[in-house]
Amino acid sequence: MEAYTSFAKVYDVFMDNVPYEEWSGYLMDLLQSYGIENGLVLELGCGTGNMTEQLAKSGYDMIGVDQSEEMLEIAAEKRAASGMDILYLQQDMRKFELYGTVRAVVSICDSMNYLMDEKDLLAVFKLVNNYLDPGGIFIFDLNTIYKYQEILGDCTIAEDREESSFIWENTYYEREQINEYDLTLFIRQEDGRYQKYKETHYQRAYDLKTIQTLIEKSGMEYVACYEAFTREKPHPESERIYVVAREKGKMSHCPAKKEE
Repeated sequence: MEAYTSFAKVYDVFMDNVPYEEWSGYLMDLLQSYGIENGLVLELGCGTGNMTEQLAKSGYDMIGVDQSEEMLEIAAEKRAASGMDILYLQQDMRKFELYGTVRAVVSICDSMNYLMDEKDLLAVFKLVNNYLDPGGIFIFDLNTIYKYQEILGDCTIAEDREESSFIWENTYYEREQINEYDLTLFIRQEDGRYQKYKETHYQRAYDLKTIQTLIEKSGMEYVACYEAFTREKPHPESERIYVVAREKGKMSHCPAKKEE
């Protein structure tokens, strides 16, 4: 799970092609369609707070959890600039703790893929179920097996910017369903010189059947899976999917909204 140390410094530079406003619009549409129009929302793997800020600006009371101190420092700088009332917590998502329950939990940008085995994924799902309000909603995305096998696996990506550059080498281990990212970073220092950093990240691919089984084992109810940024079912060449699960087991005076 250790990642995003040196890369945190330039994460937003190389993620400037991600349309966070569009992604947040899609995510908010999903939340609202399942009855979450306001209230307290937790983002797991919030990183530098890009999505957290978007959701906060739309009226949600946000909590962001991330393991990387360096990423959260940048998120805190954004919070200071925007004036948003966001609570950031440096915690491992496999062991996160809150003071109470939340209406929804969200996790995007393949944060769940960073969980290397089913035991860890189940631990997160159980905690999510524990901290959701009765009938609360959990929405998360995943990179698919297809994406790792056919798009990323054994592919090298490089970008050169004025303040930094990187070489991103991918190796996909099909048997283990794990993608290894070897990152070599060259970051410009205050004196104009470039310093070299190296990081290795790992992500695990999960098939939907495994995800459904783990959701049910955690006590939650599996609700739906969508091709990313649509309301369509995933297809064999889907690169990213969104999964919706619902808290089940707590007493509630109001019935949870059923899937349409």
